[in-house]
Amino acid sequence: MIRHVFSKQNRALLAELVRTDFKLRYQGSALGYAWSLLRPLLLFLILYLVFVKFIKIGEGVPHFPVYLLLGIVVWNFFLEMTTRSLSSIVERGDLIRKISIPRWIIILSSSVSALINLFLNLLVVLFFLIINDVDLLKTALWAPLLLLEVYVFAVGLSLLLSAAYVKYRDVNYIWEVVLQAGFYLTPILYPLALITNQTFQKLIMINPMAQSIQDLRYSVVTHETRTIYQVFHGGWYKFVPFVIVVLVFIAGVKYFRSQSKFFAENV
Repeated sequence: MIRHVFSKQNRALLAELVRTDFKLRYQGSALGYAWSLLRPLLLFLILYLVFVKFIKIGEGVPHFPVYLLLGIVVWNFFLEMTTRSLSSIVERGDLIRKISIPRWIIILSSSVSALINLFLNLLVVLFFLIINDVDLLKTALWAPLLLLEVYVFAVGLSLLLSAAYVKYRDVNYIWEVVLQAGFYLTPILYPLALITNQTFQKLIMINPMAQSIQDLRYSVVTHETRTIYQVFHGGWYKFVPFVIVVLVFIAGVKYFRSQSKFFAENV
């Protein structure tokens, strides 16, 4: 089964879909692939000027500019992966109707494209870590696992959203609203400590994106970051985000598999 999924033919198809995705994304752009780095950097610059320099948020957090940039990069990865995957089945409708291909490989190609951008953006984060003299923490070894958590969560949602979008085109608009609300409800622009109500802190940290971003900041940037372990005082509730990630992934796989046989006639 695994050998079939990752067969030479499927790997070649995946590579071609990823290359095509990158070509189409930056076609006609003067700066081309440079936008993969410029977009999060420009967003970071605007948010940094507004929230750090003018509103003075994050004054008590060590290395807050890097703290802010890391949150933006991880959120943008999640946003890019889910939004591009959402419409990917419909956009590849002609391909699905013409040849028989594994439907999941279309979602996987979108996730690989997002992963490439994430890797490039993390190099920028590393550069800022160096120029800001951020000490290398032993806990940084946990960063790959936390990024894997974000990836699995995004894949599960991508499978759910892309399959639902084939039948219900309103999903796109609903997801835009959810992402907009999620961006402000997730402690990206502000330290979690600014929220003094403990109940609100707990509700926020149940969100896997809030938990993973905070844990990444704690692991890589500064230990003066409130994590889910601290918010729930080490109780079993700290495992809730991980349970949500697993459940979303399983639900995404099952729903996508059940709907994939109808894609050709509906796209």
